[in-house]
Amino acid sequence: MLAFLPKWLLGCLAYVIFTINSVIWLTPIFVFALVKVIPYEPLRKSISYILDFCASGWVSGNSVIQNLTIGTEWDVQGVEQLKRDEWYMVVANHQSWVDIFVLQRVLNRKVPFIKFFLKKELIWVPAFGIAWWALDFPFMVRYTKKFIRKYPHLKGKDVETTRKACEKFRYKPVSVMNFVEGTRYTEEKHHRQQSPFKHLLKPKAGGTGFVLGAMNEALHQIVDVTIYYPGGIPTFWQLLSGQIDKVVVRVNVLPIGPELIGDYDSDKEYRKTIQKYINGLWTEKDALLEELHQRQ
Repeated sequence: MLAFLPKWLLGCLAYVIFTINSVIWLTPIFVFALVKVIPYEPLRKSISYILDFCASGWVSGNSVIQNLTIGTEWDVQGVEQLKRDEWYMVVANHQSWVDIFVLQRVLNRKVPFIKFFLKKELIWVPAFGIAWWALDFPFMVRYTKKFIRKYPHLKGKDVETTRKACEKFRYKPVSVMNFVEGTRYTEEKHHRQQSPFKHLLKPKAGGTGFVLGAMNEALHQIVDVTIYYPGGIPTFWQLLSGQIDKVVVRVNVLPIGPELIGDYDSDKEYRKTIQKYINGLWTEKDALLEELHQRQ
């Protein structure tokens, strides 16, 4: 435990160690990514398990570093329900980039390695684009209604493209991450939205509906994660420098019934169903956050 160090020194030291851990695990990921370029499907499938192992190792390393340098208290409930051989959609409230580290730490090796849906343009990000591709992060194409009106022959092509990107998940369990609010919570955004929720932004059901439709019954359960920071929403620097005293996480697992699968863009009834479902989920999450707030 290095919490006795000055915060600026602790933060710098943690950053260096996090960077070393990233280099250690990204190196084999890049090497196996080159092997995965070979267009032989059995080989690609085998390599994908090795790549997920490397990614999980990176997360485990980050967790060890946090324990040694930061000393945050973790209050986590509900992870005992999780399985590593299931197909999950993970949803969570979003307040800070720290959320990603929290989710990775809490869910690592308890669910299949988490994949994020990424915009197709991100594949060109230096180094990381290759790693995301190698780790089978699905790159999605999303056409706006205005674009479809201009090019009607492309209607449904975005779902089809994303569905093809998800085909690889049928032979191997996966966890797909979705921040339903679409952006990080701030008081200014909350006020501008006139959100009906006290602790949350308005959820966007479109992304969830699109993913569920594109995955076409491949996902079986929703992992609903609620993240609460008793000391206030932290920055990444506060994570590095040991200024987060406590993190509270509550996990709930919910089934994905047939009513949650459909075509969000063209089916109005399905759109109403998924919007009602997500709003109900957010109402319960807001009540839980208020309860956690009152306990502090």
